[in-house]
Amino acid sequence: MLSWALTFLVISLIAAVLGFGVVAGTAASIAKLLFFVFLVLFVISLLIGRRSAAL
Repeated sequence: MLSWALTFLVISLIAAVLGFGVVAGTAASIAKLLFFVFLVLFVISLLIGRRSAAL
């Protein structure tokens, strides 16, 4: 998931340098969304991992 976010971030940076505003904005939005989804899943997996280790 994090690799997809980084991929879209790189795409948005390249598109911004080349002047493709709509493509850059869309790719940046997707990168932000994927990053936050990855972050939530990471926190959930940490909590579940600690809970099962305590049992």
